[in-house]
Amino acid sequence: MERTRRPDTVVIANCSGFFGDRLSAPAEMVRGGHIDFLTGDYLAELTMAILFRSRMKNPSLGYVPTFLAQMEQVLGECMDRGVKVVSNAGGLNPRGLAQELERLSQRLGLHPKIACIEGDDLMPDIARLQEEGEDLAHLERGLSLREAKAVPITANAYLGCWGVVKALEMGADIVVGGRIADASLVVGPAAWWFGWAPDDWDRLAGAAVAGHIVECGAQATGGNYSFFDEVPDYRRVGFPLAEIHEDGSFVITKHPKTGGLVSVDTVKAQLLYEIRGPAYLTPDVTAHFDSVSLAQEGPDRVSVRGAKGSPPPDTLKVCINTLAGYRNSVTVVLTGLDVERKARVVTEALFDAIGPADSFQVCDVQLVRSDREDPPTNEQAFAYLRITVIDPDQKKADRVSSAVVELALANIPGFTLTAPPSRATPAVVYWPALVGASRVRQAVVMNGARTEVDAPNRVPSAEPFVPGAVDLPRPPGGPKARVPFGRVFATRSGDKGGDANLGVWARTSDAYAFLRSYLDVGELKKLCTDLAPYEIERYELPNLLALNFYIKGMLGLGAASSVRMDPQAKTLGEYLRARVVEVPESIVPGR
Repeated sequence: MERTRRPDTVVIANCSGFFGDRLSAPAEMVRGGHIDFLTGDYLAELTMAILFRSRMKNPSLGYVPTFLAQMEQVLGECMDRGVKVVSNAGGLNPRGLAQELERLSQRLGLHPKIACIEGDDLMPDIARLQEEGEDLAHLERGLSLREAKAVPITANAYLGCWGVVKALEMGADIVVGGRIADASLVVGPAAWWFGWAPDDWDRLAGAAVAGHIVECGAQATGGNYSFFDEVPDYRRVGFPLAEIHEDGSFVITKHPKTGGLVSVDTVKAQLLYEIRGPAYLTPDVTAHFDSVSLAQEGPDRVSVRGAKGSPPPDTLKVCINTLAGYRNSVTVVLTGLDVERKARVVTEALFDAIGPADSFQVCDVQLVRSDREDPPTNEQAFAYLRITVIDPDQKKADRVSSAVVELALANIPGFTLTAPPSRATPAVVYWPALVGASRVRQAVVMNGARTEVDAPNRVPSAEPFVPGAVDLPRPPGGPKARVPFGRVFATRSGDKGGDANLGVWARTSDAYAFLRSYLDVGELKKLCTDLAPYEIERYELPNLLALNFYIKGMLGLGAASSVRMDPQAKTLGEYLRARVVEVPESIVPGR
């Protein structure tokens, strides 16, 4: 079904950045002003593990249940206003979600055309793929799935936009899929709306950049923003809209009378989130982030232009989750004097009771010193001893809980815990891999019929992308000042499986000239000593006045099994901003 009218702008709204985002967001986006599409990204590596647990309890589940509640609020209004819905809320069971949407529609007396996208689930095909030469090697460790003797529990390839395009061509009002890539949720509607071809690289790249900006909801409209004092109001922060034009350029905005802020810097913050190098790989296109330019077009309106694209890789990323035993964690509060000696007494007694630390598959002990000398309040005397174990033997991991309780009256003075201990839970390990794109076939299921989606013919670009030169001043000199890093520079950090990214940017060319010359990998490790053990890649994005650092292995085996207190590296950027550094006075705001 082709559109008979193709306005030169399509308005694509986001209503979810993760499973658990604001329940009322879809209603706010549909009722707040004109939109053509309502999209929602509900999936992450950690989410797939959560959905696996729900499906284990009930095989008919495995999708995002809150999506149904959200659709109940807005489905009638979407149909009245001609708003189409595209989401990856199907998780591990997109067909099950589509069936529940059909039941919901019947109960509401509505008749939308509902399509689900399948093809991402590789679990039934893993053995065959391995026999055919797909070793599903871990992207960072290089070890094949078979060599590691890993036990996969989910395996989902990241799907591109063309299944969504096909479903819309078939007249779908609601499209739900499993692991549709985050940006592809926006690329699909835009490609259908404008009739783009699979090799319209620059247009597709523009839509992919837009998709990356809006995919995490309010993170583009002031959420998790370094200079948060600039945000007028954090009550009911508006979710982002992308007004995409036929040439792939677009404007990021939000509905009027909502909280938050859309500025060059809030948009830039999201551009730098969870990326590696400037070449942003999607199943549809490689979008070159070092080609885009941002400009404030008006209040809460930022235009993004100039995106360049090239063909995507001939492989697709696969999110595999493996079962790696059972995990248990306890946190003991240490109060007042002699914190390090108290920590030693607790750990010696605990491991005497449960067996030596090296008898567990994984054992991590962290002493977090948040206590203050001469504390003015009880809580400011607290430090925390966090002990985490992972082991194939559930009973052995369970023993940590009972053993630490048994220490309560027979150990250090002031012994207490942050929460009651609980039983060990399954430890899910993220295993990122690649599979040949030609081996993954999408299909649209609608009205009981399954339609295969033709794989696009990928015509290589004539020339590789080379970013244009950016005219920068020399690093400023003159008198120096010692200030917190964050008084001059902004950051945004996040997880990429077991790795982390840390984006850093300046607000003026002079400040960036200093940043570029000052903050190399060695200096970053000096400032953030936690990072010293890790291999770090450094990338420059001068068009954004930004650097990006990619920290390998910082999160261990992924968020679901990380032993860090911040398993998704959300706090890393603010940690760097708190460090005091010496910079030229001329680049310090207010000096």
